Amino acid sequence: MRMPWPADEPRFALNGLEMWITGDWWLPHRAGELYPDKPPIFMWLSALSTGLVGDIRIGFALPSLVAGAATLGLSVDLIRRLHGRHTAFIAGLWLLASVQFILQARTAQIDMLVTAFILLGSWGLLRHALLNDGVRYFYLGCFAMGLGILTKGVGFLPLLMLPFWLMAARHASTWRSSGRRAGQLTSRELLIGLCWMLAAPLLWVGPMLVMSFVSGDSELAAYRDNILLKQTAERYTDSWHHLKPWHYFLTSVIPWAWMPLLLTLPSWPKALARRFSRRDLRVWLPLVGAALMVVFFSLSPGKRGVYILPALPLLVIGLAPMLPGLSRKPHVSWLGFALCAGLAGIFLIAALLGVFGYPALVTLAAKEGVVPWGWWGLLGVSGIALCTWLKPRNGLLALGIWLVVFWSLWGTWGARLMDPVRNPAVLMAQVAEKSDYQALAIPDFREQYILQARQPLWHFGYKTPEEDQFSRLYAWLQEAPQNRWALLTPRKLKRHACLDGAQAITLNEPDEQWVLLPGSAAVKCQGNPDAAPMYLAPTSVSNEAAQLIGLPQRHTLMPEVQP
Repeated sequence: MRMPWPADEPRFALNGLEMWITGDWWLPHRAGELYPDKPPIFMWLSALSTGLVGDIRIGFALPSLVAGAATLGLSVDLIRRLHGRHTAFIAGLWLLASVQFILQARTAQIDMLVTAFILLGSWGLLRHALLNDGVRYFYLGCFAMGLGILTKGVGFLPLLMLPFWLMAARHASTWRSSGRRAGQLTSRELLIGLCWMLAAPLLWVGPMLVMSFVSGDSELAAYRDNILLKQTAERYTDSWHHLKPWHYFLTSVIPWAWMPLLLTLPSWPKALARRFSRRDLRVWLPLVGAALMVVFFSLSPGKRGVYILPALPLLVIGLAPMLPGLSRKPHVSWLGFALCAGLAGIFLIAALLGVFGYPALVTLAAKEGVVPWGWWGLLGVSGIALCTWLKPRNGLLALGIWLVVFWSLWGTWGARLMDPVRNPAVLMAQVAEKSDYQALAIPDFREQYILQARQPLWHFGYKTPEEDQFSRLYAWLQEAPQNRWALLTPRKLKRHACLDGAQAITLNEPDEQWVLLPGSAAVKCQGNPDAAPMYLAPTSVSNEAAQLIGLPQRHTLMPEVQP
């Protein structure tokens, strides 16, 4: 078990925890402020899992883990229906071994959940298109796409397969699937499906729109405009961050993220040529869907590696009938052997260099606050031992077993080593002790610090300009300088020269330094109580939140919760 790690995990864990303790479920909040970047469905699941399990260290990870299991199960189920149990088992192992799949299933981010909804949408569409099982499956898939839209906007991606499917259905005499004709879809059925797709997000969007227009609240109006416009069409067409070239996914993500499946890549042309010549829609349609998803995200200027995760299960579904044969190819076994030996060798060499004091590694370990030589050494020794025992002819088996060892050690030994330095529990405990558990404000806050707060914690809005935040901070500190504190970085202290740095208490994290300032350090500053809003983080004053996080009960010396 571990706490949520930056960058995204603490944000969603905090949103969900806040829902649970405040009972404010319809609109997600981040430390008391409306969170306008994502709809609430992932936060709902995080809140329920955390509250019902009773421990955030387990609950925050459950939605992604369950979504990963659902994605794997749906993929295997569809492959079984199309190609049989043996093929489904082999293909499922390839998907389960893929780096990006297992990494995202273990990471409490929104992407695994949206992938599950996208795959459920694809499952419904493909059951009708490839197996002709009935239009009800298409409707189910459309509703799942709507849930995907409500999760992260891109739930409609399975519809990228629609033009190719309709073309194949029109030329049914030349396209086959499982020895039968492709399923048909009338205009009326398509319209009904699209209505089902829109119905799912409207269940939440409709009441949200009513609330925003009726209330007259400017914050709610800004929330509405951001979630419906800026975080959807504008984010895709005119991204303001994560800017990457068009080939980013092809050159910088897929080569590592879709390993070890890509070990079979040299055999794809010949195997696919035979399938394509037969016009086997079971291969064509999923592969077209996977390719178009990659193209779709490549056309946007903003790119992150996780965006293309939904294409991976479709790729496995399309390649499924070839994977049992490709898995037996000698060159694939040799490539698996080489990859296993190479990765194990890198870990072993790095561990030995670290043990013997190689300067660059020692410096890196000191900077990160982690000494991983034992963990890395075991990974290296286990990989070399597997390669020696199983030989190149069983290279895929060696690689598969080593990946099990890798992820097992990552989630146990590795997590125990990294957790103390990837969450600020020690820092926030020191802050609370040195400030006598009095009210604390953090300008330009981060969610992981809110989660670990042991005293009333205030902030000034996530997107408020820094100058406005500090102007409000000065006024707040001056109102009660004897029992109010501020936590900021040394860089910000230097930028705001009116603050008395002589009163600063220096605190350290492995990779960052902080200063704790009493209210009396701001007596010479010019404050403005109207410069910025102030928000109290509900989790910082809730005993229930403290229990779920694993913190001590809120201190009896907490004096105030008013700004």
